[in-house]
Amino acid sequence: MSLPRRTLIVSTALLVPAYGLYRFWSGRTPISTERPADPEDKPAVPPVVESKPAPAPVALDNVQSPERAIGDASAKVTVTEWFSLTCPHCAAFAKQALPQIREEMVKTGKARIIFADFPLDQVALMAAMVARSLPTERYVPFVEALFASQDRWAFARGVNQTEEVAKMAALAGMPRATFNSAIANQDLRNTILKSQDEAEKIYKVDSTPTFIFNGPAAKNRKEAGGQTPEAFARIVAEATG
Repeated sequence: MSLPRRTLIVSTALLVPAYGLYRFWSGRTPISTERPADPEDKPAVPPVVESKPAPAPVALDNVQSPERAIGDASAKVTVTEWFSLTCPHCAAFAKQALPQIREEMVKTGKARIIFADFPLDQVALMAAMVARSLPTERYVPFVEALFASQDRWAFARGVNQTEEVAKMAALAGMPRATFNSAIANQDLRNTILKSQDEAEKIYKVDSTPTFIFNGPAAKNRKEAGGQTPEAFARIVAEATG
């Protein structure tokens, strides 16, 4: 059974902004450790403060372009998976069905799978922004790692989701400055949300995962819910004609 988009998992450990309603970070004023000035002290020479350059902005590749996908671009059937990184059903599909589908459908050239974000909550949106800010070739391995450890970084009691994703991003080669820039990128956030809205309007996507099959015998065929390898292969065959 798929998760409806409207059933949001609201994290109290992280409020990620959507459309400017919230903010990722709240500043904190550091506690001063300087002792009070002594009237008999000589004026101190102001210390030289080295200015640090601001984190470089993350390049925006229109989020969906270049596509994050697996498979040959010339495959007869293209399947777009709309998914949320905090969706347990999406994680189950990624762990239980996708490996076999990749071997039997993707590597054989029968189908190509495009990954498209449909975040169900603010945590999923944050993670999607980080994933799409990685080099394209690191995107799929990072998403697979997030799904494999979803219980730990997304749902564990008392966990700081942002810090957990930051740790995983570091393992994928993303510096902290780039991570901070990624999750603060308003253009990236808005583009993901705009793409999600278009999926709702054009394909009537309202839950995750949802698959859109396109082939010689199929045009925007919608299949909601996690697919078994057998069901996936059957639909690909029907879409091939």
